[in-house]
Amino acid sequence: VLALIAFICIETIMECSPCEGLYFFEFVSCSALVVTGVLLLMFSLNLHTRIPQINWNLTDLVNTGLSTFFFFIASVVLAALNHKTGAEIAAVIFGFLAMAVYALNTYLAILKWRLNSRQQTSRQTSDYIRARTESREVDHRPEIQRLDA
Repeated sequence: VLALIAFICIETIMECSPCEGLYFFEFVSCSALVVTGVLLLMFSLNLHTRIPQINWNLTDLVNTGLSTFFFFIASVVLAALNHKTGAEIAAVIFGFLAMAVYALNTYLAILKWRLNSRQQTSRQTSDYIRARTESREVDHRPEIQRLDA
């Protein structure tokens, strides 16, 4: 929502003399809005379960991490190059707020990613131990005992 508000604020600006900062901020806010919206839609409709080949926790982590980084850069550039108009100031404020929310979401995504990594590691370890235990239970199979005798 903050990315949408920042995008709306930046779109209300009619004139700019050095427009590079404004265009970069517009690109960052629109891109973050679209990518996050697509991921939100996929997670809301459980469409991500149909594509298990993709690590969705890592995808969310990368999206939020990059959005945090680019919102920070775009907000700093726009703050440095703005003309002190109300729309530019509002866009900078909402850009920094969006960056803060994306940073919080990045932190939560890191925690979730680490938790899933630990669960996968423990699951792989238990599968390995189970396989080793089953391979040691060779003495109970009669065909192998006949070969030894």
